Amino acid sequence: MQLPQLIASIDEWLEPWRYQDYAPNGLQVEGRAEVRHIITGVTASQALIDVAIARRADAILVHHGYFWKGEDARLVGMKRARVAKLLQHDISLIAYHLPLDGHAELGNNATLAKRLGWQVEGQTGEQGLLWHGRWPAAATAAELAEAISLGLGRQAMLLGPAERPVRRLAWCTGGAQSFFQEAIRLGVDAFVTGEVSEQCFHLANEYGVAFIAAGHHVTERYGVQALGEKVSHLPGITVEFVDLFNPV
Repeated sequence: MQLPQLIASIDEWLEPWRYQDYAPNGLQVEGRAEVRHIITGVTASQALIDVAIARRADAILVHHGYFWKGEDARLVGMKRARVAKLLQHDISLIAYHLPLDGHAELGNNATLAKRLGWQVEGQTGEQGLLWHGRWPAAATAAELAEAISLGLGRQAMLLGPAERPVRRLAWCTGGAQSFFQEAIRLGVDAFVTGEVSEQCFHLANEYGVAFIAAGHHVTERYGVQALGEKVSHLPGITVEFVDLFNPV
């Protein structure tokens, strides 16, 4: 498949124009014109680029790409080394950030809920990125944290009332701890995201709403897998997901 056709197909599915994002979505570094083999992963790290080179991939498809707003725009240091490797081996870098958080079927929030058995009731907040719904098990916050730990293969951190019964919950994958107060206003029993900040401890205890930090990387590895699976059905494309360890 030709590279422009591939990008057009993914854009049609994810509708990146609907989001005000912190980095460009779609093609970030242009490689060879024809794409046959794609490596997918959460972040376009040097380690993922090395895997793509070793496996003779034509493109890398990730959630966390490059050229973030507010960062140094110069191609120096780590950024230069990464881009140089991509250009040297003619490998395209394709990245979708918020579109791969918010998509109702392929997104990180949707796929996390599916994996953990949560019932989705709606999306709200900034650009619809705060999801809410129900946990059919209707057990305590401590039991929810344990279920998340088992489901994701990483120990989740629980703040706040461990014995609070959880029926309604809100979630946003990755680094969405700033959504906690909005989740509290929704009247949920627990909020789940990837990362945690110092003030979350006090908010959880003083409002009596459980906060669960399940890991940025692990909460955001299922959207790119779902997208990769859909891409693999395009003609002439093979896709391989590479889950590189990240404890954060």
